[in-house]
Amino acid sequence: MENIMIGIDLAKNVFQVHGALRTGEVQFRKKLTRAQFSVFMAQQEPCLVIFESCGSAHHWAREMEALGHEVKLIAPQYVRPFVKRQKNDAADAEAIVIAARQPEMRFVEPKTIEQQSRAAVFRSRERLVHQRTADVNALRALLYEHGHVFPVGTRYLARMTALLEDLTSDVPDLIREECQDLLTQIAEKAARIAERTAKLKTLASQSDRVRRLQTMPGVGPLTAVAVEAFGPDMTQFKAGRDFAAWLGLVPKQHSSGGKERLGRMTKAGQADIRRLLIIGAMSRLTWLGQRTIVAGSWLSRMLTRKPKMLVAVALANKMARQIWAMLTKNEDYRDPALAVAT
Repeated sequence: MENIMIGIDLAKNVFQVHGALRTGEVQFRKKLTRAQFSVFMAQQEPCLVIFESCGSAHHWAREMEALGHEVKLIAPQYVRPFVKRQKNDAADAEAIVIAARQPEMRFVEPKTIEQQSRAAVFRSRERLVHQRTADVNALRALLYEHGHVFPVGTRYLARMTALLEDLTSDVPDLIREECQDLLTQIAEKAARIAERTAKLKTLASQSDRVRRLQTMPGVGPLTAVAVEAFGPDMTQFKAGRDFAAWLGLVPKQHSSGGKERLGRMTKAGQADIRRLLIIGAMSRLTWLGQRTIVAGSWLSRMLTRKPKMLVAVALANKMARQIWAMLTKNEDYRDPALAVAT
């Protein structure tokens, strides 16, 4: 049975299972309930089990590894080209096996419980930030409808609060009540965001890898925890540039006939890490951050020739490659900018 490959199309209650030899000959096709699936896989000899990287895939990957199977996950976009004509669960399970047989196929590393737990806390904070932003925008819109204009951003909440507390202002009573309710919701979400932020900082202090990442300028606790929670095993990349490409921090290519055409960055891969790296890079390019940039360095020369946002993306790319080097070599950050270019 070690030559068997089992492709599984996951669902909430019904799983489609496709078994085939590594040479392609089909051995079985089964449609199993959730309870039947667990029993069936426990009865199989150790073999290669393949899932699409989707909801619950990492849980089932851990379950299959506990049963002694070798597990691989494939991103759905790499399975789709192998689906034959009709799209159904059986065709998807077969396509998973066919995709896994490709010699150049890229697989997703199964996540541990710790990684998924940290990712859940990170996602919870992000969701609360989005909800608070929506509430602030709703508050600004209500006041704008009644002749009061405020700039974008939470920093102006104090001015909006002062207006609503001023009983002599021309804000109607019903609108004032609605705005006060929005302010209450914003305050509640701000407290919960602060609680999640403190929890993430505590998690950051408990991991040596996360501590190491924070030695790099522009990488704080949130970015470091995001790399730990969402990033794959760095040893699967041959070089740092491969990790940067995985994050989508490289130009999109549309080349043909030997003529190279490069566009905007691809924005492929993990969006949270990419966004935080760009934000961290922008912090290096502010007035205060520029004071630490060595004259004549690569970053200094880029700032004199290119727009700030373009430099931030290029710096985020460089940071991604440096993160790969730090994690693969188990070393703290060493600033290459100290070597002034000639």
